[in-house]
Amino acid sequence: MQVESFGWAVIGPGRIANRFAEAVCALPGMHIQCVQGRDADRAAAFAQRWSPANGRVIGATTRIEDVLTDDSVHGVYIATPHAFHADAIRTALRARKPVLCEKPMVTDARTAAELFSLSKSHQTFLMEAVWTRFLPLHNAVAEWLRAGLIGELRSLQSSFCFNAPFDQKSRLFDPAQAGGALLDIGIYNLTVTRMVLAAALGRCPEPVQIDAKAVLAPTGVDQRLHATLHFPAGIASQFVCAVDSTADNNFHIFGERGIITLRNGFWQATRATLVRPNEAPVEIEHPFRINGFEYQIEAAVSAIREGRIECDRIPHAETLETLRWMDQIRSLIGVRYPFDSPQ
Repeated sequence: MQVESFGWAVIGPGRIANRFAEAVCALPGMHIQCVQGRDADRAAAFAQRWSPANGRVIGATTRIEDVLTDDSVHGVYIATPHAFHADAIRTALRARKPVLCEKPMVTDARTAAELFSLSKSHQTFLMEAVWTRFLPLHNAVAEWLRAGLIGELRSLQSSFCFNAPFDQKSRLFDPAQAGGALLDIGIYNLTVTRMVLAAALGRCPEPVQIDAKAVLAPTGVDQRLHATLHFPAGIASQFVCAVDSTADNNFHIFGERGIITLRNGFWQATRATLVRPNEAPVEIEHPFRINGFEYQIEAAVSAIREGRIECDRIPHAETLETLRWMDQIRSLIGVRYPFDSPQ
């Protein structure tokens, strides 16, 4: 695909979509073309906020059909609540519009497999927007692991917690919107676990056992989850994710000869520390060029321009395997959504 400026359509003009738009508007060779939302006023406000000073007007609509029939839309970014991703992805792929969809791409592996099959049959790009996996700091930590700077990998520990007031209508607590800590934030604990294992071992193995316990909200979704994934050679990844708690939100990687720590929000970290016995700590820092979303956006546009249907960094198989882990954890803690298929 060769176009002068790559035009993005935004589906769902919420908080995350504004961060996406900030990055797109600061990157050369791309722009926001239009936005679609259920609320006309909210979509119009988003369009006004990100319309550039050069006179280009961002279109705003409540109809996804308006977006998908616009020849100036070269890619679709989906940022609606999790439960609504699948329908939007299907509609976009059938219109042969490349898709970058917020994490989790969908709520279960079965649905993901169906959509990846659709992507292949239509030869149309589809990628889960796991922005963390594209960050320069995470690339540098992976290089430390590949270089064996902490020796053999032993275990991982991480937390992602924040305290949100209970609101049964909030996307965090509403089962109809696929609420719960695991899908909303626990995916970060899992995707960084997969990154670490792949870098340290050369591939990410399947867990031999998963243990998980959760505290459920009155709506039946997980408001707090503790899980341990056990891997071959005695390696384990322990994590807690919660929307009713506080934590240090670090990610610790323990090896036979050292410790690597991603600090202060590991999923968006710009700083990491390597500590080895009898040596001064080593700290590296990789600040964002814009706001952190730029790296995944550039990777997606590059793949789309090259005519690929997936991105090497987060290929279809990676999304599918992460969802399989989340399916197992949801089964263990007894969280089901109204749209889940019968067991």
